[in-house]
Amino acid sequence: MVQSLDTVFAALSDPTRRTILSMLLEDDMAVTDVAEPFEMSLAAISKHLSILAGAGLISQEKRGRVKWCKLEPNALRAASVWMQGFGQFEPVHLDAFERFLAFELGEEAGE
Repeated sequence: MVQSLDTVFAALSDPTRRTILSMLLEDDMAVTDVAEPFEMSLAAISKHLSILAGAGLISQEKRGRVKWCKLEPNALRAASVWMQGFGQFEPVHLDAFERFLAFELGEEAGE
């Protein structure tokens, strides 16, 4: 699982690849349509798509002469589960904590 998480997070580290994933949230897209909004070569976009596919975040399918990209819906599940482990703690409310400390320290000082 660590290897796959490393691969997923490495793929997500690039803003172009994150934008591509956002685009694919809407619908499947042809590679040429994915490339259209970017100011880079089709070869560069293909490299980004290859990295996303290697991480299992997208799949690619050839339909006739056109290569289509599709977002894999469960691809981020392991990363999401891993990140949710950090959300299990209640946020610390510093103002309330400061009041608590002042009260406790005041009591200990004999106030």
